[in-house]
Amino acid sequence: MITAITESLYAERPKDTLYHYTSFTGVLGIVSSQVLWASDIRYMNDSAELRHTADLVKAEVTERIASGHDCPQLLNYFIDWVEHRITNGHILFGASFRSNGNLLSQWRGYSAMGKGASLGFDAEYVSFCAAEQDFRLGRCVYDSNGQRTLIAKIVDAVEALAAQGDISDSNADAEVCHSLFQELETDLLRIAAILKHPSFEEEQEWRLVSPVISDYMAAPVFFREGRSMLVPFMKFRLALQSAREMQMDHVFLGPTPNISLSMNSMKMCLAKNGIRPRRGIEYCQIPYRQR
Repeated sequence: MITAITESLYAERPKDTLYHYTSFTGVLGIVSSQVLWASDIRYMNDSAELRHTADLVKAEVTERIASGHDCPQLLNYFIDWVEHRITNGHILFGASFRSNGNLLSQWRGYSAMGKGASLGFDAEYVSFCAAEQDFRLGRCVYDSNGQRTLIAKIVDAVEALAAQGDISDSNADAEVCHSLFQELETDLLRIAAILKHPSFEEEQEWRLVSPVISDYMAAPVFFREGRSMLVPFMKFRLALQSAREMQMDHVFLGPTPNISLSMNSMKMCLAKNGIRPRRGIEYCQIPYRQR
């Protein structure tokens, strides 16, 4: 049941150019290595989204218990398990793309001192790259009603599994319940990865999501310096195995006080790395303001 929910969420395919906002340091790294760093979702800038999923589960479970649920102990165990596993369980890595490559809010987040660009890739091309590496590409869900409906289906799946296992309040202990919940963990994480707080709706994000990693020691996990801690990441190739070079569709140059010079050096950098965006490079046309 829950696997069908996951598959339906990731079944939609983007049709337009997908943009990845990044700093000039990020541009240099991406064009030279043809690799995008997919960060552990728990360490991403808006990592509170995983907590958002846990809060949604808690709200749904609390409402069911208040309505006189037959097995409140099972649901209480599920709340505790979700809150623990969201931050301490299996790992997912993700990278962000936007449908809109020229958003003021994103320039403010990624172009400190006028040093930013959004790199545009053909949506089908990104999907092909994802398929080659067992990544999934999903449109983030922001609508609060839609999120509550999804969470309700997840809790329904928990109840269905409990019924199949003849688990009731009389025999529901933590060990038995946790073993049951583990059957849902992979799908729960994949769903949580694309549930975002409604306040982020302007971003219209498509999230690139890795396979679920249960053993980071055996997986190709690397580490980079973050703002206040080391951040785990995986490498996502932005070049198809059948092609020698990365294909880019379009580039927006972020706000800068030196438009002409910055545009010229960006073109030189891309050309030097064999990249010629199909629709060229365009200035964002947003006035530069130094903060």
